[in-house]
Amino acid sequence: MSDVIISSFAVTGAVSPPPSKSEAHRALIAAALAGEGTIQDLPQSADIEATRRAVSGLGVCVEDIREGVSLSRRIPSLAGEAEVDCGECGTTLRLILPVYAALGIPARFTGSGRLPQRPLSVYQELLPRHGVTLQTEPEAGAGDCLPLRLSGRLTGGEYCLPGDISSQFVSGLLLALPLCREDSVIRLTSPLESAGYVRMTLEAMRRAGVQVETEKDGWRIPGGQVYRPFRYTVEGDWSQAAFLLAAGIVGGELIVPGLNTASFQGDREILDLLRAFGADISVDRAGIRCRKAPLCGITIDASQIPDLVPVLAAVASLAQGRTYILGAARLRLKESDRLAAMARGLNALGAEVEERPDGLIVYGKPRLTGGTASACNDHRVAMSLAVAALGCREPVTIVGADCVSKSWPLFFHDFIRMGGEGHVFQRG
Repeated sequence: MSDVIISSFAVTGAVSPPPSKSEAHRALIAAALAGEGTIQDLPQSADIEATRRAVSGLGVCVEDIREGVSLSRRIPSLAGEAEVDCGECGTTLRLILPVYAALGIPARFTGSGRLPQRPLSVYQELLPRHGVTLQTEPEAGAGDCLPLRLSGRLTGGEYCLPGDISSQFVSGLLLALPLCREDSVIRLTSPLESAGYVRMTLEAMRRAGVQVETEKDGWRIPGGQVYRPFRYTVEGDWSQAAFLLAAGIVGGELIVPGLNTASFQGDREILDLLRAFGADISVDRAGIRCRKAPLCGITIDASQIPDLVPVLAAVASLAQGRTYILGAARLRLKESDRLAAMARGLNALGAEVEERPDGLIVYGKPRLTGGTASACNDHRVAMSLAVAALGCREPVTIVGADCVSKSWPLFFHDFIRMGGEGHVFQRG
């Protein structure tokens, strides 16, 4: 475990976010189902490595090339079941599990960190009704879903599931059901949250020639479809860009290039949310310019943008007045309990944050004091605390900051590039 010490400084210059992790997961799976393809600008992170491992069990070889990765068919092993190590990545597990089921590939799924405790109840309820056996191994701890063994072959039909648990279950079924012989329909029994991620899934499928019909309460998926090879360039990641944009508005002036303002990524809403705080943001040919400005508290419905909550809480801690963050109960089941982790971390730096069952109340201050806060083994918590450190009078120590390797291994390297007056020290 490594810690990082940040001295407050004025950010300046231009820094690009990494390519979109969410797009990359979906592009890798769609290309693997096509049996070949090229993906350019694939991000380097522990989560993407987990999906690369997972798709290798589908009978493809993923090779690094200069501009990204190339996928090609190989002869799959016929001996026993596939071993699928999902690391700490819930996206990998939830997207790939029904794909293995649809192809009839027996598999054993494992994971680390908090992943074994993250819920799979939707699949555990639905898949056994459609020809699949899911069996948790005896050594799994109380409440754990992993290790999990899968056998059988998924059949089409009607799938009814809630939309307010995780859109990843919807995306996983959308990717898998075109491979079934029968036609299928997905019906939502509650409003869909994080809808932008489902739109990204449908776009990756469209690129691979797979058809899905959108209906009022779900989707109709013709069976017997074939994924076609395609070439895909992963665009800049709005979820990660949020940390850069937030750093600009609380710490100086920054240009963030490489983002598509018409993206399918739901987290591009960060622009509107930061402007609602009062941020000085403009868009030109160089990128998105964000400058430090007086900020005021707002009310945020986080149901569609849960990944933005940690960084929004950091911004709110430096915005005059109260900020209410609502609709975020699902964040208690991420890499950490993100609501508790952000409340503890920001309060340790001199902020005033109250937890609520589904969100946070943040009482903003012009400056925080600084101090020591734990990243709680959560990449988004670590990066959000770094943003808050720009508004602290004293240095900030982030304990366990190396967890950023999950999504942005070079985050603190890029963070250093944003300023010339401060320093970031790493200690093992």
